[in-house]
Amino acid sequence: MKHLTCLVFVGLAHVGMPAHAEFDASRLWVNAGFYSAHFDTHKSLRNANPGIGFEYALHEDWSATAGRFINSDNAHSSYIGVYYQPWRVGSVKLGAVAGAFNGYPKAFDGGWFPAVIPTASLESGHWGLNVALVPPLKDRLYGAVSFQLKYRFR
Repeated sequence: MKHLTCLVFVGLAHVGMPAHAEFDASRLWVNAGFYSAHFDTHKSLRNANPGIGFEYALHEDWSATAGRFINSDNAHSSYIGVYYQPWRVGSVKLGAVAGAFNGYPKAFDGGWFPAVIPTASLESGHWGLNVALVPPLKDRLYGAVSFQLKYRFR
């Protein structure tokens, strides 16, 4: 995980962030977890995934994200990553989030693992919505369309 964290910070440095950038609260989004519409509806998975997460816009196309939530297996998970969304369709941003997750009992013994997940985001004023297509991974992770409502204080 230390190596992944270093890669994330090195990658962010190449986005053009000034060495001593000041925090701008208008770039911070807060969320209360996810809602996951699972493809395997017969497996009694948890669809409501409450938690706390943060997303900070670094650039027009780049955001850093981190958080903690109760996952579909009813276990606690954490995540850290970066969104890269260079494409636009109207007011919707398209791209992917790359990072790492933990806490899934059937995946890597609950330890950290990397993931790249296609995402779309709609942001307007104080409210935003991230929609992610989470691919299934054999019998370790369950596929879903995940919705993350977010709020920005400004």
